[in-house]
Amino acid sequence: MRKVEATAGQGFLESDLPEPHRSRALGIIRRHPELRELFGRNPATVLLALAAVAFQLGAAYLMRDAAWWQILLLSWCVGAFATHATFCLYHECAHQLVFRRKWANDLLGIFTNLPQLLPSYAAFRVYHLKHHQYQGDPDLDADLASGWEARLIGHSTAGKVLWEIFFPFFQVARTFRFSRSGRISLWSGWLALNIAVQVAFVAGLLLFLPKGAFFYLLASFFFSVGLHPLGARWVQEHFVVEEGHETYSYYGPGNRIAMNIGYHNEHHDFPFVPWSRLPRLKATVPEVYDALPSHRSWSRLWLRFLTDPKLSLFSRVARDGRLNLKREPLPKALYAPATFDEKTEGAV
Repeated sequence: MRKVEATAGQGFLESDLPEPHRSRALGIIRRHPELRELFGRNPATVLLALAAVAFQLGAAYLMRDAAWWQILLLSWCVGAFATHATFCLYHECAHQLVFRRKWANDLLGIFTNLPQLLPSYAAFRVYHLKHHQYQGDPDLDADLASGWEARLIGHSTAGKVLWEIFFPFFQVARTFRFSRSGRISLWSGWLALNIAVQVAFVAGLLLFLPKGAFFYLLASFFFSVGLHPLGARWVQEHFVVEEGHETYSYYGPGNRIAMNIGYHNEHHDFPFVPWSRLPRLKATVPEVYDALPSHRSWSRLWLRFLTDPKLSLFSRVARDGRLNLKREPLPKALYAPATFDEKTEGAV
């Protein structure tokens, strides 16, 4: 791998190879055709989405008159995990792994977005599916930091702390690369609906409840994606910690309240397997997934990221995303019908 976006010796790790997931999935399914039984949807996910949203709204109501330090303490210790769960649940909606109809998944995703305050589901669905298709492409993969972002944060602990605090803003800024490429448009009727619903929800929250409820949800949101052990998830998934590997799974206890979101290699290999069946997928082919480097603790990885100068936003693989399309496509029959996209050969 070579360095790209090089500045004073810094740069992403450039690869001339496609992402590894499609070819690995082909090999696995040829040896284990019985894995087709895991493909499909899990409608029971809707119950967890209802529970997660109800929990956060109930907690916000209870915290409506709380002192600021109580709000921060509960949002860090409890609220962050609940809000993070809503991200994991609407991730299932983005992949259409709850209902057969796309519109039903999108409505559930917008509903699950409520406790996060910011309207993010509709945009997330677009850029996340493109992340799967164009993994590592600086212009089309919003999971990859911008070059200016990586240079700004650098390798210091202070810079990484600031990055985690302001992570939502950096993530929003990355999506502007899409409009520059001219190949992806975030604007849609679903985004307009997402914004309208969130604006109405936040307005109602501020009008009818004391401000403590709003600040509890806001703090929970920022902790769920930033300065918190949960923030290690963004590092865990694709930061290169072992040469030759660009995607990593996490097999710690956090998966129990994060809808197995840590099974990231498994998810990228088979994005049409719902969260509840990912452990069965791993158990079926231990010769594959046990052999890959993985993480066991988000807390340990979080502290390592903050303190290890060798780990930075440049610790990512970059490539021309078109490389991902120049290889043997997965057979159409391997995809759950609603997740197959003819225009992208099913690479969602």
